[in-house]
Amino acid sequence: MKAFAKINLALFITNRLPNGYHALETIFAPINWFDELSFEPSDRLEMTCSDPEIPSDETNLCLRAAKLLQDFTATKDGVKIHLQKHIPHGAGLGGGSSDAALTLKALTNFWQLDISQAKLKELAVSLGADVPYFLSAQTLTYATGIGDQLFDLEATFPAAIVVAFPSVRVSTAWAYKNLRLNFPRTAPDLKALTLKLCVSRDLEILRRFENDFEPTVLPAFPAVKKLKDIFCYDVNADFALMSGSGSAVFGVYEHLSRAEDVARQLSAEYAVSLTPPFFSPQEAQNQTD
Repeated sequence: MKAFAKINLALFITNRLPNGYHALETIFAPINWFDELSFEPSDRLEMTCSDPEIPSDETNLCLRAAKLLQDFTATKDGVKIHLQKHIPHGAGLGGGSSDAALTLKALTNFWQLDISQAKLKELAVSLGADVPYFLSAQTLTYATGIGDQLFDLEATFPAAIVVAFPSVRVSTAWAYKNLRLNFPRTAPDLKALTLKLCVSRDLEILRRFENDFEPTVLPAFPAVKKLKDIFCYDVNADFALMSGSGSAVFGVYEHLSRAEDVARQLSAEYAVSLTPPFFSPQEAQNQTD
């Protein structure tokens, strides 16, 4: 099964909460970059991974998700998980969260568990703030709170997206620690702007979209700034932004043919994904099932 990544079309950090977390407003968009997970019967919980840099022990989000589900339902079943890793980690694309969400969904079926979607979401929240999004990540989604309060916009993005990874990783904890923002702050009406964009297909609306991590990350990571500049000035994206807390950067293109040319050009130096207009993870999953 495929676990698809996401980008943040916009990311505004609006407040610091008493518990140390930050309140935010963002638009999640699924992209055609995915990890692959397989599940086999086992008498215990075990895991392998194609990327030796990623731990396969109980600290891995997939095994944590499996253990959480096992404990909650008191099932005695085990599983052997294999993770074929393609989404870069430390890139702001939510790969680990997507893997965890897919593990929850897959094992619910694999172990034939009787568990409600509401309870599954509670388990997802305990694994990470954006894990709940990936339980159903099919369309554009507005998120607030710490990223866990979700509003499905029931729309797909009308332009092509090229995402590139500059081979440096940015720690989310570092990015939050080094924020220099005055709180509270007000974000534009991301829901209304995104829905207007989807109806009108006017990419100029994206000029209202920002990522509040960029002023912190770009000066500290020259490779990320270089990639953003390439999208803005060398390959002339209609809009470009860093995703999440970095380090991946994406460019939006009105025409798929232009996006395909850019993806080919950038792939000589970067890991790259191309997402066509109106992309649906469910349709992409079904095409290979």
